[in-house]
Amino acid sequence: MKRSEINFAFREASACFAAHHWVLPPRPRWDITDFGLGQFDKYGLTLINLATEPEYCEKLMFARRNQTTPAHTHRKKKEDIICRAGELIVRIWPAKPNTRDAELPFLIQVNGEPKRMSGGTTLTLSAGWRVTLCPGVWHEFFPSSPQCIIGEVSTANDDEHDNIFINTDIGRFPEIIEDEVAQVTLISEKR
Repeated sequence: MKRSEINFAFREASACFAAHHWVLPPRPRWDITDFGLGQFDKYGLTLINLATEPEYCEKLMFARRNQTTPAHTHRKKKEDIICRAGELIVRIWPAKPNTRDAELPFLIQVNGEPKRMSGGTTLTLSAGWRVTLCPGVWHEFFPSSPQCIIGEVSTANDDEHDNIFINTDIGRFPEIIEDEVAQVTLISEKR
């Protein structure tokens, strides 16, 4: 991923957060990724880790229309994905996509209430809505609005060992090509 793309994503997300009166913490921990696929406009996400504790995690995320976070699940993490501004589409499977069990009906919590869904169908989250995803539930998400602010509240986060993507070519953190001066340092650069 080019540094110029990271800088642009940083500026775009910062402007959106400010327009919606989201005040960022001192020294925000930025995480901007193309998932190693080299197509940030299609597969990309801009995140800030607000809290990373052994027991819990909170993230604030930004994506623009049709920018997809690819299908994945978590080994241990339980999370709420929350639409904070805009409209977010979440596609959910009860098992690994493209398997027989992936299309079975299942129950999932939406705004704290159980909802019956068929595997592979989508859920539209308006601002303020949330879906609760347990470990083993596969999901991908993307905004249907021009821009979307997304929240995540979860149990402990381990981006290096807990994410299982259906596309095995995906890498959680991008390789960076330096083509201009960095405007932000990413958490993947602080190791």
